[in-house]
Amino acid sequence: MTTNEIQKAAERVAKLQAQAEKISTPLADAQAELEAAQDAEAARKAERGAVYDREFARTWRGRADEAANSGDDAHKRFYELLTAEPWFAAYVEYRAARHKRRHVLDEAQRAQRAIGEEVTVPEQRWYAAMILEDVQSEVEKRSAELGAQFAEELTQTREDYLSGKDE
Repeated sequence: MTTNEIQKAAERVAKLQAQAEKISTPLADAQAELEAAQDAEAARKAERGAVYDREFARTWRGRADEAANSGDDAHKRFYELLTAEPWFAAYVEYRAARHKRRHVLDEAQRAQRAIGEEVTVPEQRWYAAMILEDVQSEVEKRSAELGAQFAEELTQTREDYLSGKDE
């Protein structure tokens, strides 16, 4: 490289350094402004979070009672609808037959004891009703999904409060 080329490169470097210095000050100011705004927002959210958390901690019992009782009408409606279902009536009839058999066995055992005979009537055997387990499993699955959805809504409510969206 010749002296002339070195001088041109040095001048170009000096010119670019001057431009960089000219731009770096507003950039540093903008970065500081951004950091200050982020810090202020974090402080505001922390303050609102403390307010929200104090209020939630103060009112949790009423909220929990309300959440627990929110299913009361649905529970009543469930039994009303359940008893109106033909499949349920058929299942009740089927299970009632098992109870009737038990009463017959109990009476036969009583009669054998009353007349002094050896009791040869067997004890009632109960068989697990898988339909109930299947229904309960499906109920638990779907109710857990609804519970998770409610938890997401609670989290979103807090986030909305923290970000000021509730105002």
